Amino acid sequence: MSDSLDTLDVLSRLASVIESRKGADPDQSYVARLFHKGTDTVLKKVGEEATETVMAGKDMAAEPSEAHRKALVGEFADLWFHSMVAMAHLGLNPRDVVGELARREGLSGLEEFASRSKPASGPQGA
Repeated sequence: MSDSLDTLDVLSRLASVIESRKGADPDQSYVARLFHKGTDTVLKKVGEEATETVMAGKDMAAEPSEAHRKALVGEFADLWFHSMVAMAHLGLNPRDVVGELARREGLSGLEEFASRSKPASGPQGA
């Protein structure tokens, strides 16, 4: 894949497949099984994959090797996949996330973080 459009195309195709598993037979589809088990299971799987990604990253940092690189890429793929399952379960899709990343493009990370930390202005309880 040579450009971001190809990447978004892959994510869009995968999102369509994931979306098509809603309501599918949980005995026939891993994603349908996750959806069937509900929000807690879907989100716990994201957390599990995030932890596995962190551990693979630590292995790669401690001992760079092709084997650790391959393992880390695999863990990131699992994390992205399960994040996409969670997004679909919660009514989001990759374009929502890419749109947010595009909105943040060119902003200082510190500036963007500070903007999220500010209390909402306006009347209390609004």
